[in-house]
Amino acid sequence: MNVTELAPEAKSNEPAERANLNGALEDAFARYQSELLGTLYYCVGNVEDARDALQESFIKCWRHRDKLSEVQNLKAWIFRIAINTGRDIRETAWRRKRKSMPEENAMITTKTLAADSQIEQTECLSLIRSALRDLRQEEQEVFLLRQNGDMTYEEIADTVGIPVGTVKTRMRLALAKLRTALANR
Repeated sequence: MNVTELAPEAKSNEPAERANLNGALEDAFARYQSELLGTLYYCVGNVEDARDALQESFIKCWRHRDKLSEVQNLKAWIFRIAINTGRDIRETAWRRKRKSMPEENAMITTKTLAADSQIEQTECLSLIRSALRDLRQEEQEVFLLRQNGDMTYEEIADTVGIPVGTVKTRMRLALAKLRTALANR
């Protein structure tokens, strides 16, 4: 048996595997879309830029889909790319000195709300959003990567480019500030 006889069988599995990975990426992005959008909103400060960052994040993920077979935590990988994209957009927006949209026009939730408790949930989310906005940007980023991105402290440290101890400190500070802010309201 020669190499050319084996090659068709190996090649026939490759497109199917690639299609499965592409489908997995599309499904994951659809599943995490609302969480990503909510995270990006806090990262960039307004809905338009958050939507742009979400779209750009998908494009970046799609361009690097050949690396999906090496990815151990798809959600963390997607969130890492999204946070980095959000940072880029935030820096660009800061340079343009864009203003955020008013609170009432920027209601983004990260989970579907039950109809019977929607008012209570909306009020609670409003308090949490307000408390999140009061965090320093570094604390906010670590908190959102941990809570929404389900990233480990090590993954956050790698993504943000800081030591794990700094990640833990920022998370501890963020949680303490959130507890205090929510207890006082």
